[in-house]
Amino acid sequence: MDWYTSIFELIDMRSFSNLWFWIALAVAWSSASHWVLGVPYDMVTRARRVGGQAETDLEDIARVNTNRILYIARVSGIWLLGATCFVLTALAMLGFLYGIEFAQAVFLLGFPMSLVGLVGLSAARKIEAGEAHGEPLCKRLTRTRIYTQMIGTLSIFVTALWGMYQNMSIGVLG
Repeated sequence: MDWYTSIFELIDMRSFSNLWFWIALAVAWSSASHWVLGVPYDMVTRARRVGGQAETDLEDIARVNTNRILYIARVSGIWLLGATCFVLTALAMLGFLYGIEFAQAVFLLGFPMSLVGLVGLSAARKIEAGEAHGEPLCKRLTRTRIYTQMIGTLSIFVTALWGMYQNMSIGVLG
C-alpha cells in the first residue's frame, strides 16, 4: 500500500465530514460577529457603560476603520466586486454543477461573508453620513452586529443541512 493512500484513508479529505471545516466555520462566524467594522464589540459595550475616554476611543477606532473601508470601496470597489463575483460564481459552478465538495464548502462560507461585507459597507456609509459619535454610533455598530449574527445563523443552518445531506448521500463507505 503506498503512503499517499494510507494518509488519505487516515485523514478524511471530504469537507463536510472533516472536523477542521466545522471548526473553521465556527471561528469565522465568531470573529465576524465580534469584530464589527474592525471594532471589537467589547469596546461598544464599554463605551455605553463607562463613557468618557472609552467612548472617545470607540469613536476614534470606528472613524479610522470606516475611513479605511470607504477608501477601499471608492478606489477599488468595482474591481473587488467583479473579482468577488467571479470567484463566487466559479465556486458555485465547481461545487454544485460539477460536484466538488471542497468548492461547495468554500462557497457556503464565502457567499454569506460577502453579504456581511456589504452590510459593513452600508454601515460605514451611514456612520460617515452622521452617526459617528456617541449613542448613534453604538446603535449602528450593534445593529450591524445583529445583522451579521442573523446572516451567520442562517448560513450555519444551511451549511449544516447541506453537509448532512452530503454525508448521508455519500455514505460511510464512500
